[in-house]
Amino acid sequence: MSRTITLPDGRSLGVAELGDPDGFPVVVHHGTPGSGLLYERWATEGVRLIGFDRAGYGDSSRNPGRAAASAAADVDALADALGLERFATWGVSGGGPHALACAALCGDRLTAAASLAGPAPWGAEGLDWLAGMGEANVAEFDAALAGEKAVRPLAERDRAELLASTPEQLREVVESLLGDADRAVLTGELAEYLHAVAVRGLGGSVDGWVDDDLVFAAPWGFDLAAITRPVLIVQGGGDRFVPRAHGAWLAAHVPGCEAWLDDAHGHLTLFQQIVPEVHAWLLRHS
Repeated sequence: MSRTITLPDGRSLGVAELGDPDGFPVVVHHGTPGSGLLYERWATEGVRLIGFDRAGYGDSSRNPGRAAASAAADVDALADALGLERFATWGVSGGGPHALACAALCGDRLTAAASLAGPAPWGAEGLDWLAGMGEANVAEFDAALAGEKAVRPLAERDRAELLASTPEQLREVVESLLGDADRAVLTGELAEYLHAVAVRGLGGSVDGWVDDDLVFAAPWGFDLAAITRPVLIVQGGGDRFVPRAHGAWLAAHVPGCEAWLDDAHGHLTLFQQIVPEVHAWLLRHS
């Protein structure tokens, strides 16, 4: 099920739902690039899963100059529009900082949050931010640090390659980012899902991708130390998209969080294998 809602500032937000409509609401922040399209494997008993296209992707209007913190206002507006009295949230990959922003800034109706394979803030003290990343991500973030004029042509090129590819070709497109565990799972239904997510998110423009990259290369707009509600940090040791050190850094800097740092996992294996367990954790803390 999908719909478009109008935000208080007049922007539109594309929304998708999956699972039990009477279950506990869980709002999902997609990766970069991506969209709010939800993976059937994530359907969990007792959970009403709600995805949305982040600003600039899919059916959602662009919000130029947004920060990670901007996600909190969008999620609050989404919760208002859907009449959510209480909800939890999680974000995967590029969605991780946006889920943490909600943990810091949303009101009391947000019960708990999780970051799956999400990056730490750029310039995080004691973290070599690019160490261990695949070549494609290193090039992308080098460009993001130089600003929109540098990163947009790179994103436009990569968008064209993604849109011209098939699910079967996706492994070739992201080869420099794949460790052994991720290479093994990027096939079949997961490849089809990730390809569909990219096509939905990037079909209209590359704006969301460009703005995400600028978000990651800038201050997030909130203080991790302000987080007081339950947070789960999940990270794989074989991740070349967002290396394990990012999860370890977040685990050490998000107050009172629980951390699942598992060297058996990569990045994409979390999409495929861990989400129902994350839902169970969120329900226990809600």
